Formats: sequence, structure tokens, C-alpha cells
Amino acid sequence: MRGTIFYKMSGSGNDFIMLDGRANPVERWAPEWTPELCDRRQGIGADGLVFLTPEAPNRVRMTFFNCDGSRAAMCGNAALCSTTLATYLEMSSPDGMSLATDAGTFHTRINQASGEAELNLPDFAPPRDVEGITRQGTERRLAATVVGVPHLVVLVDSTNSEDLMLRGRELRSHPSLGDPGANVNFISLRDGASETPWDIRTYERGVEGETLACGTGTVAAAAVAAQAGYGPAPIRMRTRSGRALTVTLSVGFDLVRNVWLAGEGRLVFQGVL
Repeated sequence: MRGTIFYKMSGSGNDFIMLDGRANPVERWAPEWTPELCDRRQGIGADGLVFLTPEAPNRVRMTFFNCDGSRAAMCGNAALCSTTLATYLEMSSPDGMSLATDAGTFHTRINQASGEAELNLPDFAPPRDVEGITRQGTERRLAATVVGVPHLVVLVDSTNSEDLMLRGRELRSHPSLGDPGANVNFISLRDGASETPWDIRTYERGVEGETLACGTGTVAAAAVAAQAGYGPAPIRMRTRSGRALTVTLSVGFDLVRNVWLAGEGRLVFQGVL
């Protein structure tokens, strides 16, 4: 079979079509192809498209497109998947690599004990309360921050409400969040759940709907949980897929520091376009 080899990856249910940039330079990619491939009925189906291109020993560039074709600076689960695939394609060592993105360069690695990918994120501003948004229902706090991309975290009593994504669509472009808008992450604490006490659901811009997981959104949500004093890091959150993401961080007055995100970067299958 001749054509373009692709890899289908999943990061806790956040799924991606991934291409080797050595054979498929991103500069030759037509923007209209991305929505076609990401279409779940007429294409392969994915939340986004990723190009991986080695730039130097143990340095790989991740170029990320949302499923609507828009280019995004960063995606945490895509970074975890990129770490796994870059190791699989022998672009880098599993012990550590530099992952270059439009949002900066990050250190990543494979945890040999757990098999999970781990991503070291830069310091970021602590989540702040958003003025101009009126809380509804059981919403206890709405806080915004930027972890590669903008995020709004909404602390609620339960993430099981069917209306949550309707609220997410409303908040995603709220004027108080500025022109780019933000991903909206709803989190709730589960009684009696010791290992993975938090649930998280995400309405993601670019996808314009719910995704089964959001890595950078989980980091933003973990910072809100830590600010609220609900427990020290590491903080484990159960994504909509049922799989967990683990965040380690230290929340200070001016910065959130020592940020690590750990989770799966799973190769589901590979094929030929």
C-alpha cells in the first residue's frame, strides 16, 4: 500500500491523528484536509492533528491543529502522546526529550515504572476569579488562568449534569475571557474516592464540544483544587473517559511552580491514508 502513514493515539480518550513530519512536512499540508480527516463519520476521527518533526538529538517539534483546522499553541494530552510516539519512532530517548511547541519548549519523558508519559510545564499565573460572570446553579467558583492556552475552571457540586456542556458553550466565548475565549473545565469532588477524588469534564474550543480529556485543563483545574485547600499534590483527576491524569505542582502567591502532568500516551493503531 502506498500513501501517507498515520498513527492514531489516545491520551485518556483525547484522541489524535499523528504524522511523521520527516515524510509529511507541515508546510505542504492544506488547511482543509484537517477537518476532513478528523471527521468521525467520513474520516479517521480525532480531536486534533499532530505533526512530529525532529529538530536535533532528543529535540522534537510538535505542531498541533484542532479538529476544525485552527492551529493551537499547546495541548497537554497531545504532548503526552507525542512523547510516546517520538520514542516509538526513535526520534528521541525515553529518558527525556525537549518538545518544542508554539507555546514554548517543554521537557518530557517516559516513566519506566508506570509506562506513562510525563510532561514538565513552565510556571504559570495562579488561577484568578473572573469578574463579570454570574455563577449559576451549584457553581462555587469560576477561575481563569493560562496553561499553554486559556482555561476557565468551574468548581461545581457534580459534573454529572447533562446541561454542563450547554453551560460550557455559553462560557467558552464569554466577553470577560477576552477575544480568544477559553476552554471550560468543570470539576467536582467525589465523596469517599481516595485515589482519584476529582472528576473533570471539558468543553474545548476548536473542537467546540466536549472532549474526553484535556491535559492542560487538568493542570489548571488541579491548581484551583490546590488553592481551595482540598488536598496536597499530587492531585489525580478522573477524565470523562474514565482514565486518570495526575498533576504535581506547587501553588504560590505569584506563580504555580514545579508543574508535572502524567498520563497515558497510547498508540491505538497505525494505517495508511
